[in-house]
Amino acid sequence: MKVLVTGGAGFIGSHLCEYLLGKGEEVICVDNYFTGNKENIKHLLSNKNFKVIEHDIINPLFLEEKIYQVYNLACPASPIHYQVNKIRTIKACTVGMVNMLGLAKAKNARILQASTSEVYGDPKEHPQKESYWGHVNCVGPRSCYDSGKRVAESLMMAYHWQNNIDIRIVRIFNTYGPRMAKNDGRVVSNFVVQALKNEPLTIYGKGSQTRSFCYVSDLVEGMYRVMNMEKFHEPINLGNPGEFTIIKLAKKIKKLTRSKSEIVYQPLPIDDPVKRKPDISLAKKLISWEPKIKLDDGLKETLEHFKKIL
Repeated sequence: MKVLVTGGAGFIGSHLCEYLLGKGEEVICVDNYFTGNKENIKHLLSNKNFKVIEHDIINPLFLEEKIYQVYNLACPASPIHYQVNKIRTIKACTVGMVNMLGLAKAKNARILQASTSEVYGDPKEHPQKESYWGHVNCVGPRSCYDSGKRVAESLMMAYHWQNNIDIRIVRIFNTYGPRMAKNDGRVVSNFVVQALKNEPLTIYGKGSQTRSFCYVSDLVEGMYRVMNMEKFHEPINLGNPGEFTIIKLAKKIKKLTRSKSEIVYQPLPIDDPVKRKPDISLAKKLISWEPKIKLDDGLKETLEHFKKIL
């Protein structure tokens, strides 16, 4: 089966391409390399079932091949990257989403949107269920991403209702693992790089805010199951319900790396969520999915990746 993966050279996208090839699929990887990296897919280029197209989904994509499935991951996902050019981030979530839905319609293909836990904003409900509408500042510095992703979900539903497009929506919570960029500003990569360099570990706020960390292989498995499940068009949370404070994560990474880094504190960014934990009851029920990789084990694999690239 021929499958299109936009953002396929990114951190998660490259793991997804690799996974799909392992399933025997033909994979077309689309990426503009804004945050994606050619090194992430270098090992896949010799596979006869793998094809790469350099393209920005803000522009229409025309393909002659019959496409059966579209995984849309094309959008900067870390706060540093998605705020570099806020307008292009919004365009990726809106114009890009329309282009991918148009392609899915033309090819009669099923399409999965990689949404985000950011649609919940700074949540008043904890843990977050898919039924929660969120608490989002639509004019804040992060709104280009979280509001953009909310519009993308609305577009998915509109195309489903109006054009009967077969859609899937996954809300991805914090994910980590090999191929993360060292400068992406995510908390795991920040701490690991700082610890390996024996630089101060930077904590924003008091470190009491919480996150839930899902290893990338678990996430990719969940995405595949959602794409290939029986028809269900509502959003599904994918993430690890194990909840950790940021200070606990910092101390864990410092211990694993045997780092001499000090821990320093800086002001909390505007609209940074205080708590984040997925309710994955729906994923358990519908696709029999829950994460398997423990944080310590996943961090060890992640550390090896950063040791190599540093």
